[in-house]
Amino acid sequence: MSGHGFHVHGPHDHELEHASQHGASDRFAGRIAVTTATLATLGALFAYQGGATQADAMLFKNNAAIKKTEASNQWNFYQAKSTKRALAELGAAWSAGERGDYYRKEVERYQGEMNVIKTQAEALEAEAKVWDERSEAQMHNHHRWAQATTLLQVAIALSAIALLTRRNWLQWGVYGVSVVGTALGIAAMLHF
Repeated sequence: MSGHGFHVHGPHDHELEHASQHGASDRFAGRIAVTTATLATLGALFAYQGGATQADAMLFKNNAAIKKTEASNQWNFYQAKSTKRALAELGAAWSAGERGDYYRKEVERYQGEMNVIKTQAEALEAEAKVWDERSEAQMHNHHRWAQATTLLQVAIALSAIALLTRRNWLQWGVYGVSVVGTALGIAAMLHF
């Protein structure tokens, strides 16, 4: 702008002037702005839930690994008792009298201990399986949240393009992608 009444401005200045004069009646921009803000809010919530389910899945997988390690320890203990039982059987076969009776009692004791250890090991393996299944379910849910978040991010990007190009068909594309993303978020919330 010069001091002699000659007015020159760039395209950005023209848009700002146009928006200030006609902004209140620009329903297209208003709809896109509200849609974008809503999608950003939903996207943030979905992203949070996706992170939470991923953390849960890792925690459950860790619990499964702990139970598998405990089961492995029990199976090692079982194997040690089995070896001792086998040695006691050998002692019973080679010994007579009181010494043979002692080894036969040891065989029975080791067999009883092995039965208890086996039961504990199998229970720990079953617990590990349950934790693994819970982890898998959480990972499936995490993928649903991630898909929903991604689609909402795509819809936000489409909103920007629709606003810049002022294409109504793109606005409908935003709504379509948003509905699919929201549906996936609802599916994740309902654990589908």
